[in-house]
Amino acid sequence: MGFNVIDAKLLAKMFLAGAKNLEHKKEWINELNVFPVPDGDTGTNMSMTIMSAAKEVAAIAEPDMASLAKAISSGSLRGARGNSGVILSQLFRGFTKVISEYDEINVAILASACEKAVETAYKAVMKPKEGTILTVAKGAAKRANDLAVAGEKDLEVFISEVIKEAEYVLSQTPEMLPVLKQAGVVDSGGQGLVEVLKGAFDAFLGKELDLSFEAVPQASVNKSALAPNIEAQAQAEIKFCYCTQFLIMLNKPFNIKHEIDFKEYLESIGDSIVVVADDEIVKVHVHTNDPGLAMQRALLYGSLTTIIIENMRLERDEKVSDMMEKQMQDSSTADVTKSAISEPEVPMEHKDTGFITVSIGEGMNEIFRSLGVDYIIEGGQTMNPSTEDMLNAIEKINADNIFIFPNNKNIILAANQAKDLTTDKNIIVIPTKTVPQGITAIINYVPDASVEENEAVMIEEAGKVATGQVTYAVRDTMIDDKEIHQGDYMGIGDSGILSVGTDMQEVAFEMISEIMKNDYELISIYYGADITEDQANELVARVEEAFDSCDVELQFGGQPIYSYIMSAE
Repeated sequence: MGFNVIDAKLLAKMFLAGAKNLEHKKEWINELNVFPVPDGDTGTNMSMTIMSAAKEVAAIAEPDMASLAKAISSGSLRGARGNSGVILSQLFRGFTKVISEYDEINVAILASACEKAVETAYKAVMKPKEGTILTVAKGAAKRANDLAVAGEKDLEVFISEVIKEAEYVLSQTPEMLPVLKQAGVVDSGGQGLVEVLKGAFDAFLGKELDLSFEAVPQASVNKSALAPNIEAQAQAEIKFCYCTQFLIMLNKPFNIKHEIDFKEYLESIGDSIVVVADDEIVKVHVHTNDPGLAMQRALLYGSLTTIIIENMRLERDEKVSDMMEKQMQDSSTADVTKSAISEPEVPMEHKDTGFITVSIGEGMNEIFRSLGVDYIIEGGQTMNPSTEDMLNAIEKINADNIFIFPNNKNIILAANQAKDLTTDKNIIVIPTKTVPQGITAIINYVPDASVEENEAVMIEEAGKVATGQVTYAVRDTMIDDKEIHQGDYMGIGDSGILSVGTDMQEVAFEMISEIMKNDYELISIYYGADITEDQANELVARVEEAFDSCDVELQFGGQPIYSYIMSAE
């Protein structure tokens, strides 16, 4: 006979297992995310959302249902990012509202909780779209209710059948959204939800989960999902340019009327609207051409924090580039531990200002140290540091004000989360997206200027830096009308592929030539671990001859994966 009830201890274990399974599968889920309007990588967004809650759950020594529900709900809401993350957090929010009232939960309670989860998530989205994570959740909840009404008591049977239905609905999502069918994939958010459910079920059954971060076995991967229609994605129209997200820290009541009025206003200036209200905070997501209008209206209800504004036209092009960068591996990374932290050798004396940067490569690290950086977190495109890594670095620096330079667009959120969790120091995140941007930002720091003045100048100067990176292709594809074959070298700029070919030096030169179509005065070239100094000097000589009015600087970066990193400013 199977189990008929789940207590708080088992449910906590199931939630953590679901979170870890999603974390394990996030890169695969990212590969499914081929919507024309990118809102960040779905797998990463959902993983960051659920892992934020998982940290709070794991911190409860002896959970009861009420404390567990609060940790899941508040942790996922505060960690939510992007549409998929916000919707996932709302599924958890609705689910936990029901279970928090019980000491143990059975089939009937679980069915009710699933129904409340779907209701809450649909309510949070201004214009729900079928063929998404919402549809998968709705199908699973309906099956749960049918089983409960039919008198099913065995939780093993119940959960198994709910997951089967979720997988079936997921398989039908391409028939509901033409863009999915054209790309040959299922909905990435729905896939993420299924992975959470499957991980939780494994824990319920008492299985030992494989938590290694290796590639998903080929047998479990839909191969068509790995060959998206990139051309269709690149040509898709983007009506509203800026993906705008922020939290409102409420200073007055935010009732249903306020929520409806606010949503209606957002609908008048944009789309893809999600407004989620909790007792103390409101999570807002909108695509608009004027983020300032959305934030001005939000200020009527409280102060703003965790503001993220992304230019989706640029992000679309970056998405195309990122798909070529994913899954890259290089033998030179074998000895690099994920997110390893370079700690100060001696205790630091107290000072007014400290610096933390994310970097990788012996030469790059030395450049940052020479510029006065106190703490280097090793990481980058294939090794994103966590919020915990940031917090550990912050703790080690004995300074009142600490500037953080993420140097990668996928690391900025972790830095901002660390900022929000730090109460005893003033943390300033400079949203640098590349290492050259970080170097330029630090160079422009003025000790005698105020924190606010330095922040403004560093952000402005970093934004003037154009960056290009040379690496290799891991599979055949077509991007920006450029035919790319596995093993080709690619010059990847800030907004797309700039050059492709079989000769690395030629690709590097063509890339910088494309960048230099704009008016720049300084070219910096950082050569990687797989490049000899003679090769680098050969490239510099050619660049100097072609752009004789510019200064050209050569530095040893020692970075893996990217043969050259170049910048112009």
